[in-house]
Amino acid sequence: MPSTRRSLLTTFLTLPLIDVARSSPFAQAAPELPLTPACDDEDELTLEREAGPFFRNSPLERDLYPDAPGGERITVAGFVFDTRCRPLGGSLVEIWHADENGDYDSVGFRLRGHQFTDGQGRWWFNTIVPALYPGRTRHFHFKVQRPGGRVLTTQLYFPGETRNAGDRLFDEALLLDIKQTGDGKFGRFDFVT
Repeated sequence: MPSTRRSLLTTFLTLPLIDVARSSPFAQAAPELPLTPACDDEDELTLEREAGPFFRNSPLERDLYPDAPGGERITVAGFVFDTRCRPLGGSLVEIWHADENGDYDSVGFRLRGHQFTDGQGRWWFNTIVPALYPGRTRHFHFKVQRPGGRVLTTQLYFPGETRNAGDRLFDEALLLDIKQTGDGKFGRFDFVT
């Protein structure tokens, strides 16, 4: 039976956390999560990118796909970590993006939402794959703020897009890890802030 976005999200939500006590004799036995970027001691922060002209505050919402019923469904998910690979619960994660026609909502809150990470630093949104529009490759906009920290503004990109090479904001370090499922796509990215 093929994977579904729901089954991948359920698997994601049951993943064990990384054993950050790397000196523990049990650290080698613990399964390690594939992180983007790789999460090691003294890890680099997630790259920043401009917010773009369409940023506005968003509602507390994680299910954005009803705003665009004709779009291809995707669940995007990940963790928020500090530079020592510790999960940051209570971090604000905000998303906004173009619709299935490449248009942004400049009046309301269509395809915009935010949430706070759970106690293990996890976040996820159910939305659609944004369409291409002139001058840009396919992308999501994000703002991430750990409790008491500064705001990270960035953009996440889709692998294999022909327009990636020509987009001045594109960077491979900001690629989503995408899996095709039976009912849409599942994309994973872990923010380090």
